[in-house]
Amino acid sequence: MSDTGRLLVCATPIGNLGDVTLRVLDALRDAHVIVAEDTRVTRKLLARYDIHTPLERYDEATAEARTPELVERIAGGASVALVSDAGTPGISDPGERLVDACISAGLHVDVLPGASAIITALVSSGLPTRAFYFGGFLPRKAGEIRRTLDSLAALEATLIFYESPRRAAASLAIVAEAFPGRAAAMARELTKIHEEIARDNTQALVAALAGRELKGEVVLLIGPPCADEAPVTDERAVRSAVALHLSEGMTRKDAVKRVAADLGVARNEVYRLALDKGEC
Repeated sequence: MSDTGRLLVCATPIGNLGDVTLRVLDALRDAHVIVAEDTRVTRKLLARYDIHTPLERYDEATAEARTPELVERIAGGASVALVSDAGTPGISDPGERLVDACISAGLHVDVLPGASAIITALVSSGLPTRAFYFGGFLPRKAGEIRRTLDSLAALEATLIFYESPRRAAASLAIVAEAFPGRAAAMARELTKIHEEIARDNTQALVAALAGRELKGEVVLLIGPPCADEAPVTDERAVRSAVALHLSEGMTRKDAVKRVAADLGVARNEVYRLALDKGEC
């Protein structure tokens, strides 16, 4: 195995082509090959900076077949630069597979930092930055979105999700139902001419987006729980705790009392859930 072969994970601009680092430009020039999620997008960047390194496709459709081949080339001494459509590869894109495969093979992986839609949107939103959770793209089905949001309802952090412009309004409407009154933001076309960052509570954002045809990739951000927001009961945790105490020989009354105290849930709510088998 050659010591010179390596994978160069190169963060590229999320919109404005001027937001690329000098280190990334050097890496793109010096690499043996650039593998890109969308070669058409990457060609615009390479043309802007007069870079003529060979360019190959590496996307969701080709990743499974191409990953072993690229790992073999890197092991043989090749320097491969990985880029995504925009931002840092490996974040909600197929580059994650190549990074993981190279690490598993004991190959050098160098990550060259740069633009990130997550961080840009978070700081621009005005929402708390002390803790945040990135959930990638929201599920496509409404029920799955609700379950995702329910699982995160009590998290003391700003929630960040990617969404397509076609589904952004519908998804935000579900967010407003799950988290009424929470501070939120919608960011799109970041760093581009038509950049937009809308900030308000969840219901107001839904109203503001109603009937609009959005363009460009969207980032949805939801602030942490409000101080007066009613806590969300983790029904599965309540049922599991009650069942555990019952299996240990505790009476139902004592089990309900213990779980209510341990989880901070009203005793009548614990009792209701204990009687309702629900999902196990």
